[in-house]
Amino acid sequence: MSAALAALVLSTAPLLAGCTPPSGERSLTVFAAASLRQSFTEIGEAFEAAHPGVRVALNVAGSSDLAAQIAQGAPADVFASADTTTMDRVTGAGLADGDAAVFATNVLTIAVAPGNPDGITGLADLSLPGLRLVQCAPQVPCGSAAQAAAARAGVDLAPVSEEPTVTDVLGKVISGEADAGLVYVTDVRGAGGAVEGVAFPESAAAVNRYPIAALRGAREPELAREFAAFVAGAEARKVLEDAGFGAP
Repeated sequence: MSAALAALVLSTAPLLAGCTPPSGERSLTVFAAASLRQSFTEIGEAFEAAHPGVRVALNVAGSSDLAAQIAQGAPADVFASADTTTMDRVTGAGLADGDAAVFATNVLTIAVAPGNPDGITGLADLSLPGLRLVQCAPQVPCGSAAQAAAARAGVDLAPVSEEPTVTDVLGKVISGEADAGLVYVTDVRGAGGAVEGVAFPESAAAVNRYPIAALRGAREPELAREFAAFVAGAEARKVLEDAGFGAP
């Protein structure tokens, strides 16, 4: 066993232990992009209610990290990514059970402190001297979207840090460690007033499409396919819309 794989097994051990279902209960492990945490928690509870005896266990992280875990053999039944490029790495490696289906869309906004103390009005303001900007790392879907939007605006962004997940970006703005952060509109809505969002037109050049797929080797293949279909259904669609996600 390589050192990297050994580290992966150790890092996922708590997850595996926490996913051990009581006798007679079926468990479904869903790997989901960080921006889906709140929505998929609610959707998972709705799925459990519709499937007595089933427990949905969420593993939430950056999409690229999750895809890497899946490629290295981490046990997962379903994968929901924040972009199609990351999902393509999983499906292209033959790790999906069938095709992935897009179930939602999302766009970027600028998260700032309540009251917008720096008076930010658009992407160009993120280059102001002394402004502490944070964004996702470029290999993360929210990071690649930020790069695409900046290119469309002709703005050269110089973040003070690049984070592994969009929730880390949001957290730095909420804590005051950053003056502004590029996050999804759903993150600002889910923050409950802890930040404000500043929309910018170039976000339309970087719309993220969220796909979901059941995974090959799932412990409960039929249940995994049922969950993926449930996410595309009317009940889950309402949860996603309430969170600010767009239609697929």
